[in-house]
Amino acid sequence: MAWNPYEDNNNTGGGGGDGGFETPEISLPPNLIGWAAVAVVVLGLLIGGRSAFYTVGPDEQAVVLRLGKFADVAEPGFHFKLPFGIDRVKVYATTRVLKEEFGFRTLRADTRTEYSKQRFDEESLVLTGDLNIADVEWIVQYRIRDPQMVWFNLAEPEQTVRDVAESVVRRVVGNRTVDHVLTTGRSRIEVEALKQMQQVLDEYKSGIRIVALQLQNVTPPKPVQSSFNDVNRAEQDREKMENEALAKVNREIPNARGEAKRSVDRAEGYKIDRINRSRGEVARFVNLLREYEKAPEVTRRRIYLETLGRVLPHTTEVTVLDSDLKGVLPMLPLKGGTAEAIAPAARGKKGGAR
Repeated sequence: MAWNPYEDNNNTGGGGGDGGFETPEISLPPNLIGWAAVAVVVLGLLIGGRSAFYTVGPDEQAVVLRLGKFADVAEPGFHFKLPFGIDRVKVYATTRVLKEEFGFRTLRADTRTEYSKQRFDEESLVLTGDLNIADVEWIVQYRIRDPQMVWFNLAEPEQTVRDVAESVVRRVVGNRTVDHVLTTGRSRIEVEALKQMQQVLDEYKSGIRIVALQLQNVTPPKPVQSSFNDVNRAEQDREKMENEALAKVNREIPNARGEAKRSVDRAEGYKIDRINRSRGEVARFVNLLREYEKAPEVTRRRIYLETLGRVLPHTTEVTVLDSDLKGVLPMLPLKGGTAEAIAPAARGKKGGAR
């Protein structure tokens, strides 16, 4: 006879039973329930204990919220907080200088830093005031001054800094011509943009302080960069020639003034010398006149001899004329004699020497 699993094994009667199936009851030991409760409590304590402690780095500060309200600003170190979401902690780097780059990115590969400009042209192309386009790359460096204000007033601090920086730089550059932006206006743009950016962030009560805003590379767009370089080189050549001309002017004018002053001084010296010589000649003539008036014959002879003494050393030939002779005496060469040897002979004649 086959076994029927639905047959009631406890039914000993004939066909009078209902043939129902009874489910057996499962009962857990009391000790197992207690151990499960203990395990749940211990697991909760472990999870809560693990989340109840946090660490703040040496260059960071943490803002603590308790049940959604500001509780404290934690300084660097190891701290305790209430677990299970009662306390919420947000850590900010408050002493570190943070940086945002525009128009390029600095990528780090191991220990090497690489410069990349791909896919960032939309950030760097800026419209200038004269409706030209300049390729401007810049960096914004900032610090978190008040982490409480950052958490309560800014949902995304980094994106806020980027949006404000891009808006301010485009406005400042848009108020200037392209020549001013590409040449001499970089420092003024940096100062003005930093000032305006800080004013906007202060109006937002962001708790962020801008440390520096630096224009890294300001160039014309690539399609016109070669033409602009030619113009720039021409400008530099013009400035070089102007500087050389100015240097020559500064060198030649003082030299000409010095030569003129030297000529004037030489003329003044010559004038004084001639006046002094003339006065000396006049004084000598006056003295000679006085001596002549005292002894005319002696003075006349002395003057004659002194004149011969000055003239004969510079004379190569002498012609002596004698009034008692019928003809002309031959010329006497002075190469073999001196004025002292000929002068006595000439003084004994009644004629003259020429």
